[in-house]
Amino acid sequence: MGQPGGAQRAEPPYDRSGGRLPGDPVPDPGLGSEPPRVPVETDARRISRAWTLVRVLPVLLVVVAVVYDVLTPPDFTAAPLFTAAPLVAAPLFSLRGTFLTGALTLAALLALRLRLGLHMRIGSITEVVTVATVVGLAVLINILVRRSDERLASARQIAEAAQRAVLPEPEARIGALEVAARYEAAQEGASIGGDLYAVQDTPHGVRLVVGDVRGKGMGAVAAVAVVIGAFREAAEQEATLEAVAQRLERALAREGTRREGLDAFEGFTTAVLAEIPHDGDAVRIVNRGHPPPLLLHADGTLATLDAADPALPLGMGELGSWPDRAETADFPSGSTLLVHTDGLSEARDGRGTFYEPAERLAGRTFRDPDALLASLATGVRRHTGGALSDDMALLAVRRPRQTAKLLDRRHEA
Repeated sequence: MGQPGGAQRAEPPYDRSGGRLPGDPVPDPGLGSEPPRVPVETDARRISRAWTLVRVLPVLLVVVAVVYDVLTPPDFTAAPLFTAAPLVAAPLFSLRGTFLTGALTLAALLALRLRLGLHMRIGSITEVVTVATVVGLAVLINILVRRSDERLASARQIAEAAQRAVLPEPEARIGALEVAARYEAAQEGASIGGDLYAVQDTPHGVRLVVGDVRGKGMGAVAAVAVVIGAFREAAEQEATLEAVAQRLERALAREGTRREGLDAFEGFTTAVLAEIPHDGDAVRIVNRGHPPPLLLHADGTLATLDAADPALPLGMGELGSWPDRAETADFPSGSTLLVHTDGLSEARDGRGTFYEPAERLAGRTFRDPDALLASLATGVRRHTGGALSDDMALLAVRRPRQTAKLLDRRHEA
């Protein structure tokens, strides 16, 4: 990366553990270098089998209850099994399915009592009344569960709509670049948190931002909306990437005055802003306290684009004032720029070992940005055992090998 005094070229890509040395054969970029997978029973298949067993459990309970009642003396009763069947069906079946399960249970119990001639005994009548009451309760439980599911589905639809509005999915092709983005929430069922990304084609080049707002909850979501809104406007209007960063700084400062309590004094956002000009093979980067981007070359070598002059995150302007300086790095055809939040680099396994994306990616190639992000998401989930401790935003931008031709056509038009 460049020094504070001016923009310089980044150091040549270095080889990491598992990478390729200069002069080694270049793999086909259309093929991934991931090891072949051994066919194993997937979690989805095991879950499907368990779900099938649970679905037939109410009928099995009725069958077992009938067999037990027939094979045991009259003083033994299978009433607990008969009452369990509709209760198990209530949260699993539809209203009709729950009612039919209850009807089957009552019919089986009445048939047994009439067959044994015990229909007039107090104990038998009590059993029938008990099972009938449980069937009624099961139907009521089913209705309540269905209403709760409908409310939950509605809440999820609203959350998904909010995510699309605040954090829209970028187009797969922006300018002459291939783009992919991915958001992985730490909390299961959550749609959006404090991580953000945005990509925009502007007269100054393709500009992007990836950031991480301190904190959680609606305050973080509001800050995400502020940053993305300010970026969309500034990316079009400002002539330099440094000026875009300053616009975001001022927008967060205004947002901070509207917050109460701790966030009013400690709210900040780490961010990486990048600009990829329409012509040339370079990328300009402003890093405000964020994990450094990674540059994956077509031959599998990898470079970490560390900031030569680290700066404080956005929203901390009161602690000091200094001009932002964009640093320039090579971005040749066939390479991919990966920008991520610390949910990736700070993900830990059960022993507290961090997930190191640079080490995991060195020496590997991917057919497109989507494949890269899918591999990272799978690797992190496997590393952490499926339990992320923080949200994770990933953005990958690839300059295809045919970019030069596309740029020539664009300028001719």
